[in-house]
Amino acid sequence: MASASFTTLLLLFVIAAIAQPSFATRKLTALVVEKPVPMKYHNGPLLKGNVTINLVWYGKFTPIQRSIIVDYINSLSSGRKVLSPSVSAWWKTTEKYTYGPAAGATVSVGKQVLDEKYSVGKSLKNAHIILLASQVPKVSSVNVVLTAKDVTVEGFCMSRCGSHGSTRGKGRFSYAWVGNSETQCAGQCAWPFHQPIYGPQTPPLVAPNGDVGVDGMIINLATVLAGAVTNPFNNGYFQGPVTAPLEAVTACTGVFGSGAYPGYAGNVLVEKSSGASYNTHGVNGRKYLVPAMWDPKTSTCSTLV
Repeated sequence: MASASFTTLLLLFVIAAIAQPSFATRKLTALVVEKPVPMKYHNGPLLKGNVTINLVWYGKFTPIQRSIIVDYINSLSSGRKVLSPSVSAWWKTTEKYTYGPAAGATVSVGKQVLDEKYSVGKSLKNAHIILLASQVPKVSSVNVVLTAKDVTVEGFCMSRCGSHGSTRGKGRFSYAWVGNSETQCAGQCAWPFHQPIYGPQTPPLVAPNGDVGVDGMIINLATVLAGAVTNPFNNGYFQGPVTAPLEAVTACTGVFGSGAYPGYAGNVLVEKSSGASYNTHGVNGRKYLVPAMWDPKTSTCSTLV
């Protein structure tokens, strides 16, 4: 699902087993930039063609918070004219993964479920995430569970900020989870919009949509969706061992603009009127800060600014 000194706190993703050993997780460990390792294809299927993102809103989100996230997803393959650099240009990097999304494939918001009464409580285990994700259609989709700021999830803040995985057997489907860290661990899961818990206490960036928790969720959502498409069943594209792989975005964790280094997000755009930092434009005039994605053609972390 992210910063500090050269040896601490750059949110990395790891695998945390849920339904099978492929539960890719934005993990909170060392912030270290190392020599690039080839992004290897492990001969498994990728999500190609049009993909529907079904959403389960677990807990209380305001209409504005929901619109920020929905607009982001609708920006991934929007046919509408959007200022450059765009979210859709960022997402097009997934098309460079052989056997993956084809040019012109769309990503769209499908069914949305509001669960504001906390149907399975406010303290969730991994099994609860799968249960909630199973409430929405499962064909050609990634079912995403989004938990509100007052919901705790197993491993949240301690080892992960968001994750993706898949179920086993008949009716197999891909799912993901992202939590709102505003009141639980913003210094870990909403960096660079909040000062890190460890390392240099440099001023945080101003969140582009004025919501530290939700703008942090966008970073983690971008990360898990890219992983879900390019490594949906733990045998797609990743670097390193299968037990702790680095995927399309987790291989570039902490990088948002050119010149990034541990503890520094890189050169990003700044809106003059508000001072908000961003690197992409979305639909409805939205601005977002999204992480760099590994470009398999150049073997580098690709940034838009």
